Amino acid sequence: MRWFLTEESAEGKADMQAMTEARGGFADDKQPAFMSFADPVGNGKLGQAVDASDDIRKDAAASDMAEKPGTHAGAVPVVESEDRGKQPTDREAGSPGMVSKGATGDVSPPETSQQAPEDVTSVGKSPKQAEPAVKGALEGVTVRVYLTGTGTVEKVPIETYVMGVLAGEMPIDFELEALKAQAIAARTYIVRRLASGDNELASRGADVSDTVEHQVYVSKKELGRRWEGEAEAENLAKLAQAVRETEGLVVTYEGEPIQAAFFSTSNGYTENSEEYWTMSLPYLRSVDSPWDKSISPRYEQEETFELSRFYKLMGMKGKKAKGKPSIKLVDKTEGNRIKSISVNGTAFTGREVRERLGLASSQFSWKIGKEGITFTTYGFGHGVGMSQWGANGMAKEGRTAVDILLHYYSGTKVEQASNLP
Repeated sequence: MRWFLTEESAEGKADMQAMTEARGGFADDKQPAFMSFADPVGNGKLGQAVDASDDIRKDAAASDMAEKPGTHAGAVPVVESEDRGKQPTDREAGSPGMVSKGATGDVSPPETSQQAPEDVTSVGKSPKQAEPAVKGALEGVTVRVYLTGTGTVEKVPIETYVMGVLAGEMPIDFELEALKAQAIAARTYIVRRLASGDNELASRGADVSDTVEHQVYVSKKELGRRWEGEAEAENLAKLAQAVRETEGLVVTYEGEPIQAAFFSTSNGYTENSEEYWTMSLPYLRSVDSPWDKSISPRYEQEETFELSRFYKLMGMKGKKAKGKPSIKLVDKTEGNRIKSISVNGTAFTGREVRERLGLASSQFSWKIGKEGITFTTYGFGHGVGMSQWGANGMAKEGRTAVDILLHYYSGTKVEQASNLP
């Protein structure tokens, strides 16, 4: 696929590595939401996004609220996981449902005569309005997934892979259009990755792993026994519908698949990519996301640190780690997060504080007491790309998957992979 940028600067590659997470999951920051672009939803948890661990996808992979209203990481998409050794990720959304004891067969999306339109970027259009069409450019494309739990490789059609990622990255109780938006982001990530030729897992005979390092993926066997009773058939059908109604669709910018970063919960705005990483991408711009505040259980959180622990985590010693700290805000980002801050005269970025302390977001306030410091955070994840809770809020208002993607990824198109030159 010649549309893929095969040559990138060393700095660009470093940023990509950091973003893929989402890494959001959003995982944290290793993999920006380019990939899965999020902070949010491993194991049915919200959000891939890039984040605290230099993997955008971390924020999306670690939530344990998958069956509840959620909060990524990442590929970006970038995803972040909610709790990974105190390293918030951006995919926080729900926890897996109850495991049933059966169904181990192939759970690939059912075949359908419906195919998404070649270009659905216009307002009002969505994949579900597609006319019957011939099979697209992704027919026959397979993905080799390294299953870390067993050390084996599962080879599946690309749409089956997307279904497994959708189950791992976003809570099943999210609105269908939000799930469809996540499916398109996940497909964008893997299409871009397969075309890049940059594969550190080649020696293992795989293209990606099933973790926030790439996109959280639920294997066919595990997906077949993820839920019990009636919920099993209903949830599998919902996943299959989200994949089927977006079959072949990817998000592009100037004819190339984007880094579809995502994360769990915004503070009211998303972030410019260069404010969290160093790479400036024209489609990862700060946009408003007002839905998160009212529906995400992770919008506002508090955490208190004893002064000695605070100084230790911040890497401060000697005279600068004595007594009551003096903390001053220096600058904020366009997305209203902390860009730079001063602690006893030492400068830190908001991202550094977030990662050192394991805070949910780089938008925070603080209150200093005699014995410690209490931080109040707003949002969950790195904030770059698509907010998973925001996507669900948009879907609740009747917006389509395409509406959601065009809102969070500035200046992009949603189109069939077969349209790519």
